[in-house]
Amino acid sequence: MSEEIHNLNPSTSSSGPLVPESILTANRWELTRLELTISEGKLPSDIHGHVFLIAPVGTVNSGGLPFPNGQSFFNGDGMIYRLDFDQQGQVTITTRLVKPPDYYADRATRPGTDYEKYQFRNHGITRFSFILGFRNELNTAFLLMPSRKNNKNSEDNENSLDRLLVTYDGGRPYELDTETLEIVTPIGSNQEWKAEINKPIFPFKPILSTAHPAFDVNKGEMFTVNYGRSIFNLLQTLPVLLALEKLPDAIYHLIASIIGFAGANTLRSILRENLRWTQGLTKEVIQIIQKLIGEDIADFVYLIRWDGQGNLERWNLRLPDGSPVRIEQTIHQIGITKDYVILMDTGFIMGVKQVFNNLFPENDEAARILRQLLERPNLPDSHIYIVRRSDLEAGQFPACSEEEVTVLAKKLTIPLSTAHFLVDYENPEGQITLHAAHICAWNVADGVRKYDLSAYPPHDPISDRIYSMEPNEMDISRLGRYVIDGRTGKLVQSKVIHDSPSTWGLALFAYRDRLTSGMPPKRLDNIYWNSFGLWHEIMTNFALELYEDYPYRAIPVEDVLDLAKKGVPSHLIRLHTPSMTIADCYHFPDGHIGTSPQFIPRTSSKEDSTDDSTHGYIICTVFTPHGSEFWIFDGANFGQKPLCKLSHPSLRFGYSLHTAWLPKIGGCQSSYNIPVKPDFHKLIAEQSPEIQQFFDKEVYPNFQRDSQK
Repeated sequence: MSEEIHNLNPSTSSSGPLVPESILTANRWELTRLELTISEGKLPSDIHGHVFLIAPVGTVNSGGLPFPNGQSFFNGDGMIYRLDFDQQGQVTITTRLVKPPDYYADRATRPGTDYEKYQFRNHGITRFSFILGFRNELNTAFLLMPSRKNNKNSEDNENSLDRLLVTYDGGRPYELDTETLEIVTPIGSNQEWKAEINKPIFPFKPILSTAHPAFDVNKGEMFTVNYGRSIFNLLQTLPVLLALEKLPDAIYHLIASIIGFAGANTLRSILRENLRWTQGLTKEVIQIIQKLIGEDIADFVYLIRWDGQGNLERWNLRLPDGSPVRIEQTIHQIGITKDYVILMDTGFIMGVKQVFNNLFPENDEAARILRQLLERPNLPDSHIYIVRRSDLEAGQFPACSEEEVTVLAKKLTIPLSTAHFLVDYENPEGQITLHAAHICAWNVADGVRKYDLSAYPPHDPISDRIYSMEPNEMDISRLGRYVIDGRTGKLVQSKVIHDSPSTWGLALFAYRDRLTSGMPPKRLDNIYWNSFGLWHEIMTNFALELYEDYPYRAIPVEDVLDLAKKGVPSHLIRLHTPSMTIADCYHFPDGHIGTSPQFIPRTSSKEDSTDDSTHGYIICTVFTPHGSEFWIFDGANFGQKPLCKLSHPSLRFGYSLHTAWLPKIGGCQSSYNIPVKPDFHKLIAEQSPEIQQFFDKEVYPNFQRDSQK
């Protein structure tokens, strides 16, 4: 197998190192047991199991990455990569695209097909069709659901297999067959998930969930969320200039389509009349639009519990004053402790609001104007919502009941925005310990666009070699450890640190998630993080102006610009949480970016059995000037270089995201299954005869085996 490989060596520059183009380059090849080359070092003899990695790899239209028009590389089908360490001295890799029903609809509506008029387009990090709805791209993370061990039967324990879900912020999670890497079933039927908007009725509903559900091995319960933002939440970001003559009619038609309101001209008139009297959108005007639509699109957050086999059980979250929990951005991650579930409004935007972010991806001038008007900084603070697990009794089962059940959540706000956080399982005397990586003055959901200008005078256009790349952060990231009283929702203790150069752009994490007993740890005392670094090429003037007045600034703007011009390298760090110190740190070479860390425990024996949280290896992806690689480090001591490096010329995976590790793999053993055709029957029945025929011809045949189960 061969591919035309462009020269990825960066050119010389008077400034710092260039972003490696390998992070923006991905193919969509599905490989089976391809043996990787050990290009440097030696593979540890006690490394074992299977590492799962996921990355967006472009769309059915692009055929891979980079996108020719500079769209965000976070928007794309998920490709699963499984590294197998099951043969001594050898590593193989298997790759498969994730293909839910909307994948086949996307493929069948490409330009040039009979159904081209229904095609999907990229809008920010959301992929959307005006007729068919929203793609569930399943390109972000995994949820490991370890089998519950039965100590009375060691043979059953030996043969039991863990379950693995693949996830995305904008759709239902799906279960994977860990051997074939094919999806098995969505978790929950369409009926059990509420759309962010219900008019128009899309075949593929806009569902907001979390890319990081949580699973409690001790109780065999999975928790996730289903939420939506009110129409006022969606529209209040539109500035007054939206009502001016200079914007094209198509913008109003698009907005009207998104909110399920057919009268684009009436919408324009309402906005203009409102502008004349109030110079902005008001709740009263939104209420008028709601009446015209015939639906009250309200904020909602459902906390969902699932036992792995039956129907989803959910609770509508309310604050103590009776008002609904209101999510302004995204619930990218949730956490569970022994007695509490923790939700957080995290620092980037997903769902329908992303369509507003990039209304016209193929019209640079319109896109530039609208981003300038619509884009707002992420919230500077993190809003945390705490629910007592003991309150979760007799919830609603939406598969068979329309009567909602309410549960109260306590709200706590802490300074600094957050993308990822972890919690200790143990919460002695109701004390919750939360570990957060704070992304400061950084919109990770944005991308460098064709019309972006450099932050450095004379503000030349950004080089086309890094279109699609996420822009630089505009302040240093921080690591926080918080102790919260779950009973009162009050902050008891906090400690926040940052370190230059190692915490610029904190991104993904790893930790030892399984002890020798097979159970998860009760406390997290070592967490591994990768950092992105600072790169002069992606220091955009738009991001600089957006975050120039960031309220929690630690590094002056002028110093950020100077550091980026020189270049700050990517790092892999180990945070010792009890002392809140960086206990180990690896500085990646210039022109390299390390990401997607995953902890692999060493093979243990009775003579060498330890639950030390560093007793293992860290494998991570590394994007070099020459291509994409995997590097393996000693989890207890990074040293001056990795233990070994793995690569192959056919392996081009682009910006990789989250990972998982399983000791063994096998075919899916669960009987849980949501057949595709019955699942979509009610939604498709609301569509035109042509759409019904489209599903019969292009979607359902790909799941014939599924429908026979």
